[in-house]
Amino acid sequence: MARITPARKAYLEQVQRTRQRRMRWWREARFGMFIHWGLYSLLGRHEWAMNWEQIPRAEYERLASLWKPKRHAARQWARLARKAGMRYMVMTTKHHEGFLLWDSRMTDYNAAQRGPGRDLVAEFVEAARAEGLRVGFYYSLMDWHHPDGSRCLRDTAARKRFLEFTQGCVRELCSNYGKIDIFWYDVAWPLPTAEAWDSWTMNNMVRQLQPEILINNRSKLPEDFGTPEEHITPETAGRPWEACMTFNGSWGWQDAPAEDWRSAREIIGMLRSCCAGGGNLLLNIGPKPDGSVPEIAVKRLLTVGRWLERYGGIVYGKVDRLDARLLWRPGEAGRKRLPHQTPRVYRTGTGYWTRRGTTLYFWCFRWTGSELAIGGLTQPVRTVRLYPDGKALPFRQEGRHLLISGLPERCPDRIAGVVPIELTFKTMPEQCLSAGYDIV
Repeated sequence: MARITPARKAYLEQVQRTRQRRMRWWREARFGMFIHWGLYSLLGRHEWAMNWEQIPRAEYERLASLWKPKRHAARQWARLARKAGMRYMVMTTKHHEGFLLWDSRMTDYNAAQRGPGRDLVAEFVEAARAEGLRVGFYYSLMDWHHPDGSRCLRDTAARKRFLEFTQGCVRELCSNYGKIDIFWYDVAWPLPTAEAWDSWTMNNMVRQLQPEILINNRSKLPEDFGTPEEHITPETAGRPWEACMTFNGSWGWQDAPAEDWRSAREIIGMLRSCCAGGGNLLLNIGPKPDGSVPEIAVKRLLTVGRWLERYGGIVYGKVDRLDARLLWRPGEAGRKRLPHQTPRVYRTGTGYWTRRGTTLYFWCFRWTGSELAIGGLTQPVRTVRLYPDGKALPFRQEGRHLLISGLPERCPDRIAGVVPIELTFKTMPEQCLSAGYDIV
């Protein structure tokens, strides 16, 4: 285990002391846009194409002169993000391929000095701010283009050169674009530890340059928030987290069939899962080489945005986690879940839940007509209504069987067919169900 020096201890204490204030906007934002855009977009065969196809560096590098994206493509992304209900954006400034999207002094292998002929990061920052969105920079520590990108593991001199390059790039990103809200590292390969990457020094520099910034957990240090990838799994209670998810199974542009793209209902369901676990959703788009967004992504995100315009009050802002609230064996109600145990989904056959205090929101994904039955709730319900502005609904609760009536015969949500129903309680209930019928 690495020794915690006084300087490192002071750094950790400062980060911890300021975290709640720095993260307040992020916790309330809930939904962000991830953008993967680079030379791999020209190939359209996945962002790992250089590696998986073992394309020689010299051959791959020729793509840099061929890339001619349209100007200010990021304005479309930012407008779409805002209309989709997203509150922040994170863009790949350098992916694993090693091509820099900004005007850098660290290498001429960058967008300003090759095909695009301009600073694409600057265009992104300008576009996000014009739409009132927070700005995040993704930066891959792994680099397939740099000559020391893998050699640094075995050669001390190569490691010194590569860390100088890495920290120089990070310094430019944190110095040249005004206030940056998020720094999103990725793939700390090949060096095995934070000490090998000199992450303490690097992240301290980031925070000196950007005192309010949030840093993710991929520089071999836990920093501010966790980043489950392609799965929605809450971190330990109290630990902020953000699930980063692809739209169609690929981060970079691919001409995927319509069946591979997530539906608006699925995206709304992912938002529900993140809310239930107290986390955020960072949903990716992979723009085409010219910077345009695939029409299928535009259409589905706008549908999500219309849904959030009506029901976003249960998504944005403070939410409470639902850990240990559904217990899948008789007689376990109230038993404390151990830290290593995965929280179970809090659900019924027709929908799922989120929580704010002693108010539960039942996200009904399968409309059953004028009546809705829910089983297993351990506390009496006080009120029921359609969210956000429905009148009180009649209901009958006998033991752990709840029957809500007075609902419209047809699903009242014409946008995505997902209707939140608000239930209030004096005491927060658990929902106890098991494989057997009898509940002890």
